[in-house]
This record gives sequence, structure tokens and C-alpha cells, in this order.
Amino acid sequence: MSPLLQRSLVGLACLVAAPLCLAQASGLTRTLVTKADVSVANREAVVARVEVSPGSAAGWHTHPGDEISYVQEGEATLLMAGQPARKVAAGEAFVIPAGVVHNAINHGQTATKLVGVYVVEKGQPLATPAPAPAP
Repeated sequence: MSPLLQRSLVGLACLVAAPLCLAQASGLTRTLVTKADVSVANREAVVARVEVSPGSAAGWHTHPGDEISYVQEGEATLLMAGQPARKVAAGEAFVIPAGVVHNAINHGQTATKLVGVYVVEKGQPLATPAPAPAP
């Protein structure tokens, strides 16, 4: 395969995967399950499997809409701007309003797995990196 064709294929793969890869820290994996229009104009629901590796963090970020997540396995410390840190564990859920800077840290020895539902503006990246909020 020619180097030009290889670069073209890599570029195409990045374009296809970009909406799911943006703002993913090295310890975070977000895998699209489905997305569909909702009853609110210019919004869509995105359902994803999310995994935070042991000893990793999701990284500070925001979403262009609300996040509703359910923890399936493991636990993590949820950090949200303006709120005290809290631990979320398997069987629990949490909601993060649109635009709120947040992070999740897995201090455990096993992966934290959750299902995330995002009701977001169409055409916007699912997540955008953000600086850590001031204490």
C-alpha cells in the first residue's frame, strides 16, 4: 500500500471516529451504542458505553447537553464544578447538566463501566476538553 493511500485511510478513520474520540483521555473509552432524534428541535440522544480504566481519569470536560449516566460496574469519584466530590458506585446513577465542567476518577483496581445517555445539540462534539475549575 502506498504511503499516500495509508495516510488517506488513517485520515478517513479519524474523521469517522472523531465524534466519539474527542475529549477522551487515555484512560477513558466511550463507545457509541446508538443515537437518534428526540422531540426537542436540534437535539439528539446519544447512548454510549463508557469505561474508565483503573487508576485513570476521564479528564475535565463538558457536554453540549445533559448527561444521564448509570454505573454498571466499579466505582469512581465524580467531580463537578461548584459541588463537593462524591463517590458513585455500581447500581447508582448521576445527572450532569449541560455545560458543567466535570471529571471522573477511578481509584480502584477494576474498570468503572457505565452507560451514558447524552441529550445534546446536533452537530456539536459529544465532549469538549475543559480546564479544571478553580477550587
